[in-house]
Amino acid sequence: MHTPENTFKRALASRQAQIGLWVGLANPYSAEICAGAGFDWLLIDGEHAPNDVRSMLAQLQAVAPYASHPVARPPIGDTALIKQYLDLGVQSLLVPMVETPEQAAQLVRATRYPPEGVRGVGSALARASRWNRIPGYVDESNDEICLLVQAESTTALQNLAAIAAVNGVDGVFIGPADLSASMGHRGNPSHPEVMQAIDEAIATVIAAGKAAGILATDRSLAQRYLDLGCSFVAVGVDAIMLAQATSALAAHFKGGAQTEPASPRLGY
Repeated sequence: MHTPENTFKRALASRQAQIGLWVGLANPYSAEICAGAGFDWLLIDGEHAPNDVRSMLAQLQAVAPYASHPVARPPIGDTALIKQYLDLGVQSLLVPMVETPEQAAQLVRATRYPPEGVRGVGSALARASRWNRIPGYVDESNDEICLLVQAESTTALQNLAAIAAVNGVDGVFIGPADLSASMGHRGNPSHPEVMQAIDEAIATVIAAGKAAGILATDRSLAQRYLDLGCSFVAVGVDAIMLAQATSALAAHFKGGAQTEPASPRLGY
């Protein structure tokens, strides 16, 4: 038995575009349905979805037989919580609200075993090491961690080049919803000022040699970001897709105007 190779990390390093889906229903059954759809990666959301460590574990187990790579988002870049996620078997993390290179560097340390980092060594209890059935796990796991950080404020954009330059940060995800709010355009990520800032941020991340990522549920906008060089793009959100489909079906039979649950450009 060997430490699993992080194929998602390898794909980002080689600039192979990875198409993803946001998974926010916090249920292993629906997560497994999404895992069978053929996406390259699934974002299991612990920030805005009602997930805890146990529900995160259940979804990791549900998607494990499928080719879609799970990326887990904790609610905050907390060292102790990151340790728990990694012990569950998470190899790729998307950490929200990273605003400084110092924050990014601390997150790198949180994902690595000593002496490179501060991740607690408890592999005998960890699903990640298959309960120490992987003999070389503690020596090999550091190289298989993919750390993605979110830049989603004006402060983060001011520090973006330095954040992207941190060794151990594999990519930077631009968060349109929070960024637009930070720029004074809350609820309007399509505002020209926000769009320009996103374009410039993508260019900055790519220039640093790191993978750029974003969520765009509008298909033409998602393609635009892929054309700009984004390496990981989420093109849908399970909860929004369900809300829109059920609203459309009800409206078809009951009449009346369909209520749109969310702007397709907003994402979530």
